[in-house]
Amino acid sequence: MRLLIIGCGDVALRALPALRPAYSSIYALTHSPQRTFELHKLGVLPLIGDLDQLHSLGRLGGMAHDVLHCAPPPSQGTVDTRTRNLLAALTKRGSLPHRLVYISTSGVYGDCGGDIVPETRPVKAQSERARRRIDAEARLREWGKRLGVCVSILRVPGIYAENRLPLERLKASTPALLPDQDSYTNLVHADDLAGMAVAALRRGQPNRAYNANDDSALKMGDYFDLVADCYGLPRPPRVSRDEARQRIPAGLLLFMEESRRLSNVRMKRELGITLHYPTPCEGVAAARAKTK
Repeated sequence: MRLLIIGCGDVALRALPALRPAYSSIYALTHSPQRTFELHKLGVLPLIGDLDQLHSLGRLGGMAHDVLHCAPPPSQGTVDTRTRNLLAALTKRGSLPHRLVYISTSGVYGDCGGDIVPETRPVKAQSERARRRIDAEARLREWGKRLGVCVSILRVPGIYAENRLPLERLKASTPALLPDQDSYTNLVHADDLAGMAVAALRRGQPNRAYNANDDSALKMGDYFDLVADCYGLPRPPRVSRDEARQRIPAGLLLFMEESRRLSNVRMKRELGITLHYPTPCEGVAAARAKTK
């Protein structure tokens, strides 16, 4: 069995220890020749290629039994040309993969007014970034259904870990919203997400999406307070939404204007996941312990 990783970043690297026993060879696409030494040291065979350049992907067809697709879409537009190039390359020659797991985003749901959101809720993206993800999901679903590849999608919310905490935001005293105006946020520890990716490669159902989040239902400001308290930093000031629009960068404000509570029932039931960090209380404490 051979695995191909597209976008071998933090989450994929965290999944490697659990993936190695299941595959005789693990390949990773990288556009950076400088990463080849690092990947070799981890027991991964690097393939030089660029998802923005279809002609550079010629070796991908027929290479792997399974594919873990973690690469982000382009930074502009409403179409994920990178996923389209990947699918063209995988289809071009040789046998098709048996499974493909795609790391998407929960942003595809848009603002849900704080509702509990199962995977059956229609997607309603409010940003170009999320629309590119919807495009990728649709292309992958159609490709998998047409060619008989088991495509499973993980819809991922905010990822945190010891190296992915809002410490600089807290040090800069970037405001959070007043409690009665705040939005619900959804989170997952990077280690738990890595475990979900491994489980999806083993047990994911065809043409199936899974919310990939922990058990928490925090408002965003409460999460910032939790991190601040754990790291001995001042809690962020709280402001109204009107004031936030004047003081917070537009890209960050976008996340604060979407409120939803993701249901993870399907993910636990079908992928058999037991969370190591059911809430950020455990996860942030563990992250703090690693950095002391």
